[in-house]
Amino acid sequence: MKKTFILSLTAVLLLTLFSCSSKETSKKESPVLKEASPESAGMSSERLNRIDRMIESVIDSGWTAGAAGFIARNGSIVYYKAFGVSDIESKTPLKRDDIFRIASQTKAIVSIAAMMLFEEGKFLPDDPVSKYIPEFKNPRVLDKFNERDTTFTTVPARREITIRDLFTHTSGIDYAGIGSPVMRAIYAKHGIPGGFGTDQMVLGEKMRALGKLPLAHHPGERFTYGLNVDVLGYLVEIWSGESLDLYLKKHLFEPLGMNDTYFYLPEEKHTRLVKVNTEDRNGHVIPTGQEMVNYPLLKGTYFSGGAGLSSTVYDYAVFLQMLLNNGVYNGKRFLSRRTVELITSNQIGDLNLGYNKFGLGFELTTGRGQSVLGVSEGSFSWGGYFGTTYWADPKEGIVAMIFCQQTPLSHGEIQSKFRAMVYQAIDD
Repeated sequence: MKKTFILSLTAVLLLTLFSCSSKETSKKESPVLKEASPESAGMSSERLNRIDRMIESVIDSGWTAGAAGFIARNGSIVYYKAFGVSDIESKTPLKRDDIFRIASQTKAIVSIAAMMLFEEGKFLPDDPVSKYIPEFKNPRVLDKFNERDTTFTTVPARREITIRDLFTHTSGIDYAGIGSPVMRAIYAKHGIPGGFGTDQMVLGEKMRALGKLPLAHHPGERFTYGLNVDVLGYLVEIWSGESLDLYLKKHLFEPLGMNDTYFYLPEEKHTRLVKVNTEDRNGHVIPTGQEMVNYPLLKGTYFSGGAGLSSTVYDYAVFLQMLLNNGVYNGKRFLSRRTVELITSNQIGDLNLGYNKFGLGFELTTGRGQSVLGVSEGSFSWGGYFGTTYWADPKEGIVAMIFCQQTPLSHGEIQSKFRAMVYQAIDD
């Protein structure tokens, strides 16, 4: 009896020690971003300097006006620099905390907001969208289209659109502005916006109208990049009872310390917004001269879940680091570890995105995708219309991004070279 008691006590003590060890390990695996020497994070200062020369070369060649680069490894910021100018005409130097229109990088943030509500039991991924937005009931798929008068015929969809379809862009919803010519024409006729530059509209009104329009294909049939996360943003409003801007501010931006991320910038931050540029016929950067790109300076009411936010490289890095930390940042848990694993797992089955797959809001690098530039299998990524791109690499503990403000960006190899040069700087 005495022997059994001693063994039981030993087991309890071992379990207690293991529990304490696990908690300590969890804390160590949840770093807060801080600047540190590259060498302390297993990166080479000398090799990181090669990135400087590459970006400066692109700017000197006239392919882009400026760029901000950011690299963190295991929570240590090893590269955080800005090059060139934020305004071609005034020649204002670009600063590393300047604010960029992140456009489609909004999608990841809104997808994470939706998954926070998933954890509250507000929905299941395979719920039909029509359960929450009745206008999406009994969807129809485009059959024939008449270019002369934009009339069309439809056939019944094989099934309802699910919320998972929205996360993965497999619903059949296309894009206004940058989608297929036929769907662009249909959306334009019915007043469906592309996501930004539509400040005085209301998200719910436009998403309900979208629900009555035909799909480009049957749900689940293929990947079609579209207004899916705009619909998801409206669902966040329905599930939370708050406007999308307020929900993000209260539940993500303020708790994470993302103090420079907004749909519409406060007036005191207007001067930090980087100007958008375009190209001449030879691919050299020139000012756009288009007023519509100044939408972040307006006092708008339209909160596009797919494209509306502006942010800084640092703010977005904090968001990504939280995900690398399995849902924890600065002592606060935003998502469970298992939910992050769900988000970053293949959600499109046998469908493909180039060599890669897609999760709940992110492109996922596959083994075949890793062979292109060395970005690790399991990394998650995306980018934005105005020349911003990011990825997070769980295997190497890397958060990295390079932001420009230009469309088109024909010499987009600056982004691919940046990816490759991050990995050549690993020195452990």
